[in-house]
This record gives sequence, C-alpha cells and structure tokens, in this order.
Amino acid sequence: MSLINTNQELYGILLDFSNQKHCWSSGFLPVSWFLEAFTDRASFLRMMKKNRFFQSEQDVASHLHEWFRHYPGQSFLEQEAASLKELLPQLFGYYLVQLGMAGSLDGVLDECLIGSCLVLAANRVQGEIGVAAQVELSQLPIAADSVDVVLMPHSLDFSADPHQVLREVERILIPEGHVVITGFNPLSLWGGCRPLLQRKGKIPWCAQFISLRRLQDWLRLLGFSVEIVRPVMFRPPLKSESMMNRLLFLERVGSKCWPFFSGGYVVQAVKRVSPLTPVLPAWRKRAQLLSGKLIEPTTRNIDY
Repeated sequence: MSLINTNQELYGILLDFSNQKHCWSSGFLPVSWFLEAFTDRASFLRMMKKNRFFQSEQDVASHLHEWFRHYPGQSFLEQEAASLKELLPQLFGYYLVQLGMAGSLDGVLDECLIGSCLVLAANRVQGEIGVAAQVELSQLPIAADSVDVVLMPHSLDFSADPHQVLREVERILIPEGHVVITGFNPLSLWGGCRPLLQRKGKIPWCAQFISLRRLQDWLRLLGFSVEIVRPVMFRPPLKSESMMNRLLFLERVGSKCWPFFSGGYVVQAVKRVSPLTPVLPAWRKRAQLLSGKLIEPTTRNIDY
C-alpha cells in the first residue's frame, strides 16, 4: 500500500500550504510559539528553553527518532507498533492521517486497510521519507469532517497545546470517525524516572507525560467515546538489552496485576455525534361533524 503523498486524490482536502502562516519555512520555532506555549505549559517550555540542544522542534523529532532506535526506546516502540498493527486493520474508511513519527513507525500503516494514508508532521527529520507536508498540528490545513481515522503517535506529549491539537483532530474527523493516540504514562516506573532526567532536557523525559485519566477527560469533553485502552511496557527504562530481556516476565504480570501503571498506553476513541431528529408540529384537529341524519330529541320517546 502506498502512502497518501503519492495519491493526488487526498490533496484536494489540503489547503494551499504556501499561503498558510502556520507552515514551517524553517526548522526553528517562531517566537509566538514560545509565548503561546508559556501560558499553558510553562514547565514544559522551561525544560525546552534550558536545553542547549533542542533549539527547534526538528531537534526534538530527531532526538526522539534516535531514542527509539536504542534501548529502552526500541523495546517500547516494538510494543506500541504491535498494538497499532492489531487495532488499525479493524478500522475502515477512505482517508487516514498520521501526525508525526513517520520514520519510527515503518510498516505500521502497511497493516491498515484504508487505501489513502497521509503523514503530516510539525517537523521533518533529516533523511526521513514519507512526510507529505510540514504543518502546525494546532492548525491543521484539512477540511472539516473529511478524515476517517487519525493516528497520533506521541503527538500530544511534545505539543505546547495538546488540547488544541485534540480540538483540531475532532474538527477534521467525520462523525463516527476514529482517533488512535499513543503516549507516556506518568503513573509508572517510567514516570518515576522522569523527575530525575527532566531537568537535563533528555528525550523523552522532557515530554509532558499526560495521564490516561486526563486524556480520557479531554476526549469526553470533545464528544469522543473511548473504545479501547491498551497498556504498553511494564519493565523499567533500562538501557541494557540483557536486563530488559530478563525482566520480560513483568509484561505478563503487569498486564494482569497493575494494568494502569504501564509505561505507556494506546487509546482508541470514536467521535460521537448526536443525530437531530426533526419533530413535526402537533396540529390541532378540527372537530368533525357527525355524519348521517340528525339526532332526534330523546323526549319524543318518553311515554307519559
């Protein structure tokens, strides 16, 4: 199956990127992005600004892509990809849009039965192929009610305004359309290691780590109904491949004993739209005249 960037049919949905202010002409973030992000995610922005290496979103994407190539990121990504390969073949439609991580999830869209798939990203990693356009996720240049499935691999974790990104996803999805979200769980061993490494600005510990309960509340407020929640990774984030293999038994134990304390999650939700049923006005019925002969007075039948 070919990606959507080779299919001219889906490009009718996209607007003219060259005339949009929210398109990225370079890899560096504009000043307005930092000012907007500071009001909503001050701690996240503070970690980004203090880090010398992550001067742009392109640096974040490249370091995240590199982190997924080695342990423990490689093991984490393998479990995420396995869950996505089970969920995506069950979704149907005409168009699928993936937001970010084009190179890290190679082969995942091959399992999808949707013929037209488009990959959009807020940044483009050097040497990465498959990205159709570079856009701002909080202002997607896609028509409303035009996409059947949206795949968001860690799109909210590294977004300055994740709630606005979800609103954009809700806007472009058709009624009964699906969204699949992956993210890091703060209530886990991975979340416990985050405060130790967050100040250093290392990927992915400088991300927001949105809790599953908080994400579900956001989805319900936007009219989504959560269908499937799958935990990902119960082993601690160790760089040693041998130690990760020795602790493989924690995957079986954790899925049964503490499923809500996994290192990450995969959430599938559907956009619910209440149909409007027109109610006909209740017209008053006119009093019908009695048919036939007139009724005679009953007094004529009385015998004196």
